[in-house]
Order: sequence, then C-alpha cells, then structure tokens
Amino acid sequence: MHVEWYGQSAFRLTAGNTSVAIDPFGRIAGLAARGLRCEYPPIEGVAADLVLVTHEHADHNAVEAIDGEPTVLRATAGRLESPIGEVVAVASEHDPVAGTKRGPNTIFCFELDGLRTVHMGDFGQRALRPEQAEAIGAVDLLFIPVGGGPTIGARQARAIAERLEPRWIVPMHYRTARIDFLESVDAFLEHMPHVKHVPGTSFETAELGAEETPLVVVPAAP
Repeated sequence: MHVEWYGQSAFRLTAGNTSVAIDPFGRIAGLAARGLRCEYPPIEGVAADLVLVTHEHADHNAVEAIDGEPTVLRATAGRLESPIGEVVAVASEHDPVAGTKRGPNTIFCFELDGLRTVHMGDFGQRALRPEQAEAIGAVDLLFIPVGGGPTIGARQARAIAERLEPRWIVPMHYRTARIDFLESVDAFLEHMPHVKHVPGTSFETAELGAEETPLVVVPAAP
C-alpha cells in the first residue's frame, strides 16, 4: 500500500488501482480568521474511489478537493458498503465531554491491500471505551492524532496504541512548521521504542518490515 500525507489528518492510501482519501481539505481560510496558522497547501489533483470524512470541520471535510466521482462516507456510524468492501464506522467524540463542545467524530476501519487500517480522525475522548476497541478489532496500520488541543495528546495516544497493538502507527494532527496551534510529535515519540522517519511525505508499507512492532512511521511534513 502506498500512503501519502497531505498534512493534518489528510491521507490518500493506494493499492493497485484503488485509492481511499481521508479527511481532505482545501483552502482553510476559516482557521486564519480565528488567529490560527495552518499553511498546508490545499489538496489539488488528487483522485480517489472512496472519500472518508471523520467529522464536519473545514480542515477535514473538503470532499470537493478530491477528483473523480468517489463514493463519500461522512461522519457516520455502522457497517457500510463501499468500493473497497465493508467499512466499519465507529462512533466517537471530538472532545472529552461527550461531544458537547466539538461534536461527533468517526473512527473508520477497513481493509486495503490485505491490511486492516484504522483512522481515528479527531478523536478527543479521555480514553477509548471498551466497546469501541472491540468494534475496531485487530489493527495493522493505525493513524492517530497526537497533538493535543482539540484532540488527544501524546499520553492518550500511547495508551490507545498499547490497547490496539497495531503493527504500524502513523501519528497525525500535530504541530509542524506550517501549523501553530497543536503540540509537536516529540512527546509521543519519546516513549515509543521503534521509530522510522521517512524523508518524503509518502511511504510504501511493503518497505517497512514487521520485525520491530509497533513501528511508528513519521513522514516528512508537507
């Protein structure tokens, strides 16, 4: 599987001729109006068969940025049919007060290229509930926010990683040179024994290996 990071929680996963885009964004003028710096370039020229939107915030739900005629699953829950087969959408919250501050969030779970993939979106609960962990099940590749602020931070992310026991972890939604309102990835990496920094914004899962698990894979920031 080819994994491309566009910044924040936006990724495209490609296996063969099939692509899944997750939490795409366009021009994020609303954040600047609130005094928040987010300077990732808008996603352009990217096509997908399936678009997953974990929640309806402007830096995660720009489905119009994705080319083609993709199926779109947005901010929902259940067992859903899609061009890649069944997608399990697990209900969660964007904050530690039952969604009353920032609303709902969806954890998307699906299989692509034989890998069970889980994208946590802007998960903001204090902890993963037992029924959520059960619904998620086994995990090969985990995308998880680590930057704190409106989502979980390093400590909660490490606890979830220990609970789910993925083969590979990709941290997301953290401070980089282009974004100033989150914490950096460093606190998460400090206590993770196996870390691989990727020189570019993309990587191939086939090249990661599985000898040291969980392996934290950190692409270069766009």
